[in-house]
Amino acid sequence: MKALTGLLLLVFGHAVSSVIHSLHYFYTASSGLSTFPEFVAVGMLDEVQIGYYDSNSKRIVMRQDWMEQFLREHPGELERNTGRALGAQHSLKAEIVNLKRAFNQTGGTHLYQNMYGCEWDDEDGTTDGYEQFGYDGEDYLVLDLKTLTWVAPVRQAFTTKLRWDGDRAELQYLKYYYTKQCVDSLKKLLAYGKSTLQRTERPRVSLLQRSPSSPVVCHATGFYPDRVVVFWRRDGQELHEQVDPGEVLPNHDGTFQVSVDLNLKAVPQEDWGSGLTIPIIIGFLVPLLAAASAVVGVFVYQKRNGETLLQH
Repeated sequence: MKALTGLLLLVFGHAVSSVIHSLHYFYTASSGLSTFPEFVAVGMLDEVQIGYYDSNSKRIVMRQDWMEQFLREHPGELERNTGRALGAQHSLKAEIVNLKRAFNQTGGTHLYQNMYGCEWDDEDGTTDGYEQFGYDGEDYLVLDLKTLTWVAPVRQAFTTKLRWDGDRAELQYLKYYYTKQCVDSLKKLLAYGKSTLQRTERPRVSLLQRSPSSPVVCHATGFYPDRVVVFWRRDGQELHEQVDPGEVLPNHDGTFQVSVDLNLKAVPQEDWGSGLTIPIIIGFLVPLLAAASAVVGVFVYQKRNGETLLQH
């Protein structure tokens, strides 16, 4: 029996040339849902929830400690944002009535959503903005910021599109808001949340397999930020076939997790000779804010006498 061959599991930290920061707001109005608030608003900064409002409480709850500090140092900001959320609550709820009429609906469960926000590249300073509305899970109206017009994917939205396209003053304000005002707010909030949002956490990694014939699962958890690419390599070549990449999901502590499955069909049957260690490497590409590189662990993958051995 040949000795087991240890293969390094590496985390490659690359200094990225730039980072694109984002500030998003999500509004959801509903009808026909007895166990869900009629209106919910959520604010997200770099994909981290910073604030929450619903029609039951009619108040904004800060989700981050540093947002509490921001409010203390900016008197009136909470009141303004609460008023903005309350106004959106009334307008979206009223629009559901109009939409049900336009779609010839009388009952059932319905959702009307509004998502808007902006992005900023911290290296070259470029910005972008977006706003869109959706009804029952489908696009309803989408703002084209370059042409300052609204796109109507469904015919029921065409009348509203024409009316909104005709309001040039409002469109000019939206252009100013998304290219200037929203970006200024994004930068201001980033300054308060820098220690949290720009931290880096390395992943904890496990290899899992339920049975000798089931896929091998590479599970990484506890990493931050969420910009992680997990891949399998064999004999120096990255594997694409029989690899099932999972979705990056949040943990309760603000970090993230992801699992990537490898179907054993990706390894030729002739390679499973008695006593041979199959050289498979699990790699991570983590674009961090500062260069860093570290060996996280050593894993051995071997199949022998119908048994799968995972060791680190």
